[in-house]
Amino acid sequence: MKIICIGRNYADHAKELGNEIPESPVIFMKPDTAVLKKGSDFYIPEFSNDIHYELEVVLKISKGGKYVQEENAGKHYDEIALGIDFTARDLQSQLKAKGLPWELAKGFDGSAVLSDFYKKEDFDLNNLNFSLNKNKEKVQDGNTSMMIFSPEKIIAFVSQYFTLRVGDLIFTGTPKGVGKVSENDILEAFLEDRKVFDLRIQ
Repeated sequence: MKIICIGRNYADHAKELGNEIPESPVIFMKPDTAVLKKGSDFYIPEFSNDIHYELEVVLKISKGGKYVQEENAGKHYDEIALGIDFTARDLQSQLKAKGLPWELAKGFDGSAVLSDFYKKEDFDLNNLNFSLNKNKEKVQDGNTSMMIFSPEKIIAFVSQYFTLRVGDLIFTGTPKGVGKVSENDILEAFLEDRKVFDLRIQ
C-alpha cells in the first residue's frame, strides 16, 4: 500500500507558508508504517519541537491503473476519508533549505492519521466541507472547491509516474490554518457536520 501525498493544493495554504502556487501537483510519499493505529494517541517525536497538523481529504484507490485519463479517474476510487498529515515543520524547513527531500519530516511513524472511509456517492466531492478543531476551537475550515487540482486531475497526474493499486491512499492537500500541536491538545475532525475522529496529543 502506497501513501501518496499532494503538497500545496490549496492556494491560501501555499501562501501562508510562503510557497509559490504550483503549476502541477507537488508529490511526496509516506510509508505504510506512517499510519497511526486506530484508537491510538499521537506522540510528539523526540526529533521535532514543531509538529504541525494538516487536515486533508483522503482517497482510497479501488481500481488499479497506469496512465489513467482524467475523464476516467473517478472510476478508480469509491471511498474517501479525512486524514491528518502530521509534519515536523522545523525539520522540513531544514531539509528544504538544503534542497533535500521532505520524507523525514513527513513520513515518520504515526504521521498519517485516518478516519473511517465513507462511500463517495454520499457526498458532493466538488463542494465538500471539512474542518478541524483544536481544543474545541476551529483551526482549519476547508472546501474541496478550493483545490487547485481536483481528485481526478491528481489521479491522472500521479498515475503517469506510479502504477496505482487497490488500497493505495492519496492525501489531497490541506487548506490554510495549519499549526503546531502541543502535549494534551485534542484534535477533532469533521466531514460536513459529522465528527469522524478525535485525537489526543501526547
